[in-house]
Amino acid sequence: MTSRRRTTGFLLVGLLVALVVAGIGSYYASSSPDGLEWSAEKEGFLDTAEDSATADSPLADYSVSGVDDGRLSGGLAGVIGVAVTLVLAGGITLLVRRRHDTADEHADADAGPPPTSRS
Repeated sequence: MTSRRRTTGFLLVGLLVALVVAGIGSYYASSSPDGLEWSAEKEGFLDTAEDSATADSPLADYSVSGVDDGRLSGGLAGVIGVAVTLVLAGGITLLVRRRHDTADEHADADAGPPPTSRS
């Protein structure tokens, strides 16, 4: 098996694991308040909290707006989060790779032709 096929297989398995953990793990996530909310409630200042500027966004509060089932909504939000992260990381990787390849081409062109040996 070539190194490229091994790398591709590793990346695909990693993507599958991330999707399964995000989808299924989010589906079974606890609906109890997180540590900060719990502490604020226990100390008596939870009612002073304000919604963030992104409270009305499509994936606010780890759920997909428009999906009524809370567990399904959380699972979908996890899968969408993995997909968005993959697209952003892949796009950045392609941009950096292109910049690196272009710099290598310019360096090769500036170096001139390779030296020849005379016998």
